[in-house]
Amino acid sequence: MITLAVDCMGGDHGPRVTLPACQQFLDSHPDAELLLVGLPEALASMKHPRARVVPASEVVSMDDPVEVALRRKKDSSMRVAIQQVKDGAAQAAISAGNTGALMAIARYVLKTLDGIDRPAIASVMPNVKGGATTMLDLGANVDCTAEHLLQFAVMGSALVSVLSNDDAPTVGLLNIGEEAIKGGEMIKKAGELLRAAGRSGDLNFYGNVEGNDIFKGTTDIVVCDGFVGNVALKASEGLATMISDFLKAEFSRNVFTKMAAVAAYPVLSALKKRFDHRRYNGAALLGLRGLVFKSHGSADEMAFGNALNRAYDAAKNQLLDRVRARIAHAAPLLAQPARPLAPAAVALD
Repeated sequence: MITLAVDCMGGDHGPRVTLPACQQFLDSHPDAELLLVGLPEALASMKHPRARVVPASEVVSMDDPVEVALRRKKDSSMRVAIQQVKDGAAQAAISAGNTGALMAIARYVLKTLDGIDRPAIASVMPNVKGGATTMLDLGANVDCTAEHLLQFAVMGSALVSVLSNDDAPTVGLLNIGEEAIKGGEMIKKAGELLRAAGRSGDLNFYGNVEGNDIFKGTTDIVVCDGFVGNVALKASEGLATMISDFLKAEFSRNVFTKMAAVAAYPVLSALKKRFDHRRYNGAALLGLRGLVFKSHGSADEMAFGNALNRAYDAAKNQLLDRVRARIAHAAPLLAQPARPLAPAAVALD
């Protein structure tokens, strides 16, 4: 059985969304069981033979400072869910709660893997090839060194190799141009490290990629710092909303625009579906000694269900062991000291 610990109280909607999503998940995954973490009275309606309530007396709100979540709310549903992974009761934890708090608590409770300085947030973005491009970091680390980007690339390669059965996924370094001479000094140094990792067989490094390559699907993985990654993520999420708003506006105008909108509707509807961020919900916090997945705070049942699916796939395919193996193989490169920088979380929500 694959056991997942679910922070049922986190996010904008709490049990109103998490419980129906958990019910649907269990119905479609007979080899899974869920630990539903939260206020017992809020979870009493959930009845399933493979679901068990784990009580927590506190909830981390979406606007709680990291210090409050980490130091004062020690019995929060978020922390108790992560503790289940630490104790071996669950193989992965999922939360739609405050991103900064989730990263801080997960790092404090689980610690980072040997050879990794910073955990990173990794998720997928749709591309025109019909698949998705994995991108990291998406907001955990605003300031990064070249060594951090190398670590992200190694961890991202492990993630994609597990979820796509590809032992050598291609890695691109996000830059302002394809040429190796482009970019700032940190990016240039990161390029050197990634090329060295390619020569040693630790990575399948493609080279520099630009912003449009994310959606072209030029590489399987795109590596960048958390500031740039979070901006790209929000831009991607806004596309489906823009298309939806456009259709509504055109249908409400005169008869000619209505006719044009009707003709274009199938294509625009398919495009909207392709870029619907709910289909890609569920970001992995990589680099920890346990699996933790972040759902969007505004996730509906469909989106939260997809986050559960991603956590399930990662646990079933032993993502943590694959990450450890990749890191061990790349240890000589990763051993290069990274300049310490104060981590800063950028909210995904």
